[in-house]
Amino acid sequence: MTVDIDGLDAEGRGVARAPDGKVLFVDGALPGERAAVQIMTGGRRFDLGRVSRLLVESPGRRAPRCPHFGICGGCATQHADLATQMAAKQDWLLQNLARIGKVEPERVLPMVTGDEWGYRHRARLSVRRVDKKGVMVGFRERRSTYVADMHQCPVLPERISALIDPLRALIERLSVHSRLPQVEVAVGDNAAALVLRHLLPLTGDDHAHLRAFAREHDIHLWLQPGGPDSAQPFEPARSELYYELPDYGVRLHFRPTDFTQVNHAVNRVLVARALELLDPQPGERIADLFCGLGNFSLPLARRGAQVIGFEGSDELVARARTNAAANGLVAQFEQMDLFTPNLAAFGRFDKLLVDPPRQGAIEIVKALAAPLPQRIVYVSCDPATLARDAGVLAHTKGYRLVAAGVVNMFPHTAHVESLVLFEAQ
Repeated sequence: MTVDIDGLDAEGRGVARAPDGKVLFVDGALPGERAAVQIMTGGRRFDLGRVSRLLVESPGRRAPRCPHFGICGGCATQHADLATQMAAKQDWLLQNLARIGKVEPERVLPMVTGDEWGYRHRARLSVRRVDKKGVMVGFRERRSTYVADMHQCPVLPERISALIDPLRALIERLSVHSRLPQVEVAVGDNAAALVLRHLLPLTGDDHAHLRAFAREHDIHLWLQPGGPDSAQPFEPARSELYYELPDYGVRLHFRPTDFTQVNHAVNRVLVARALELLDPQPGERIADLFCGLGNFSLPLARRGAQVIGFEGSDELVARARTNAAANGLVAQFEQMDLFTPNLAAFGRFDKLLVDPPRQGAIEIVKALAAPLPQRIVYVSCDPATLARDAGVLAHTKGYRLVAAGVVNMFPHTAHVESLVLFEAQ
């Protein structure tokens, strides 16, 4: 079957229409290409296929940099240049806004992007010991529970990529090599940490191996015997990570198991763009919803706004308060279940900044009541839930969708981060 590829889907697959009109998702195809396709699985509503031969190649096609691309599930679009990836993400954002939310932005923001390699400062690597191969450390294979047999990763910082083989050798020497399912990577501006999740107690020899590894590679090692709160520094005994927002003179300390943005350089641009859109003025009351460690709250406070950050996690609220004090800033942080919000108890807010998880912020937008915040900046990691919430804001609450744009937080993946501005009419 020969088809023309019209776009990319949320998993980075080419999208086409079969001759009978049925939707076809094609692994390895890019927009603008014509391809002979082999159907792999068929369904009532769509088929899945893969390219058997390219007849017309996209000018945006390139050779993937990583030798593991196509097997490893960490990246989906290394075969496309950055411009092609960004155009596909912007198209996906605008399609979702139109199809789900029935809205269209008055203007499309310039794309936010940065380095495409070595950007991934957070990652969760799976670990599995396999007969004849020993311990493997890496991302899972595409659409599989198996761990990719990786020896490098160009989207990780170079020093972390170089640790994959030494880490495999280290875990092979541990008594718990078959009961250590994951390694969390967290890189700060000052240091990098690895968090080893182990399901059985470690021996004295294990401790010696770990200590030697940390010192040889100048890496902080944390041990996690249970849930995320059980993670504690092992070597060195005092381990502190931080990242900085230099434009605002802010330094944010974090634990390696805390949520932080994956891409530090793009996060700095994101914060600056969000504040530019929100335009905080001294004395304005601004709520930062899903505030985390204070990534947006503290720059807002530096601009003179009266900020209240709301977050569901008590631990993150405590760390946000500590970060505010350490930066000499006045900002209030409160714990609240933002899926059953009660913002009215804190009075009227002039503006809102919303940065929710993938579930979006539907309960927050439904609960907005007069007098409405005059401006809302919404940072989204899921175009579908953003579009749903945008539809409520525009059609029920009377907001204008003034601007929307994509933020390339995760190059070489189909993940779409976006930034949207709403204004009350």
